[in-house]
Amino acid sequence: MNEQTIQQNIRLALSKTGARIFRNNTGAIKDAQGRLVRFGLCKGSSDLIGWTPVTITADMVGKKIAIFTAIEVKTFTGRATDDQINFLHRLAQDGGIGGIARSVSEAVEIISTPPTQTH
Repeated sequence: MNEQTIQQNIRLALSKTGARIFRNNTGAIKDAQGRLVRFGLCKGSSDLIGWTPVTITADMVGKKIAIFTAIEVKTFTGRATDDQINFLHRLAQDGGIGGIARSVSEAVEIISTPPTQTH
């Protein structure tokens, strides 16, 4: 199965959990004047980004919040770049949800695990 198909399957499955996940196209192209135009969230940002709704415990008055979520999608033989790993590491440090998924079940597991904040 190619990466695009895995991504689409993950997006469909995660939408059923309440997560809102979008494709983050990244890269660069030269415009008509030959200027390099970069697009996407940032270098190393994940293939899929969005948020996962989480209901906060009683100590926060039971309000629901959206936690930034990033899924880097790889085939079973694909490897994450250092920039992609660093992006996910920083996201975890700041309390976001993220990880590398090679299947729908891995993506569902990533968003089902409560984020932990690293100090």
